[in-house]
Amino acid sequence: MRRLAALVPFALLAGLTLPAYAGTISIEGRGEVTAAPDMATINSGVTTQGATAREALDANTAAMAELIAELKAAGIEARDIQTSGFSVNPNYVYTDERDANGYTLPPKINGYQVSNTVTVAVRKLDTLGSILDKSVTVGANTINGVSFSVADPAELYNNARKAAFADARAKAELYAVTAGGSLDEIVSISETQGYNSPQPVAMYARADAAGSPVPVEAGELSFAINVSVQWELDEAAK
Repeated sequence: MRRLAALVPFALLAGLTLPAYAGTISIEGRGEVTAAPDMATINSGVTTQGATAREALDANTAAMAELIAELKAAGIEARDIQTSGFSVNPNYVYTDERDANGYTLPPKINGYQVSNTVTVAVRKLDTLGSILDKSVTVGANTINGVSFSVADPAELYNNARKAAFADARAKAELYAVTAGGSLDEIVSISETQGYNSPQPVAMYARADAAGSPVPVEAGELSFAINVSVQWELDEAAK
């Protein structure tokens, strides 16, 4: 009796008319928008030398204090200035001389080097050139790079998402119709973000006598979304 009872639900299900189902289709789409940056990030600092570590540090501290004061005077807020590197290293002098056993003599310390760098967010791009110039003028002898960005890219990414989904759907519909079916319910959606910006180029800044603002070109940035969408396929169109 138990075996017969178990067969009854299966027999009832077999009599039902199920919707035609032809499997699934997974398609990737891409959406990309471009926009001009509205801010820049600079990594700059001061490297000093001294006969002793203390001497090199004192010189560095004085130069960095002047650099930070100049940045703030140029309109950079304290929250946009962050120490990003600090190091104290000996300067070694190597020799080809050898000891009695023929081994090369170890290097000798000949002074010390102190480096201090800050990462600065410049939110007014029209001041970037003059800030670079003033930084060098007051003692910043290394600028490791300048990168551009958009402070709030949320809307740009949303527009890229819409374009990516439209791209994926258009391609999926083409495949579905070609296969003699149509798209049904969405099974899954996943995305990956892409952000393309000019790579920072190391710059060792030099200010001319006239102290002219450094020429900068911000260009455009690209914000991209790659989306993968899976649909069920319906054979009803056949």
